[in-house]
Amino acid sequence: MTLQQFHELKLWHQRQGARHPVEKALWDLVLTMWLIGWVGGPTALMLHSGWAEVACLAALFLPGRYVATRRRLHDTRRLRCDWIVALK
Repeated sequence: MTLQQFHELKLWHQRQGARHPVEKALWDLVLTMWLIGWVGGPTALMLHSGWAEVACLAALFLPGRYVATRRRLHDTRRLRCDWIVALK
């Protein structure tokens, strides 16, 4: 994801958060896990904790994977995603 896409999603969630509270909470969870990946990564490296290193590395890619999964589900009409148009 680009910084512009992050910004567009933030604006969409600010405007539509009251109408879509589950979407907003899920996106906040994804961003929280992403931040845990950034903060926990150096700690996991210093402690030589292999499983934590892998988990933190995976968390760094979580927002992009989440958006890609939601886009695929939206395109196959399995799940409607109102904020996907903000990324185009």
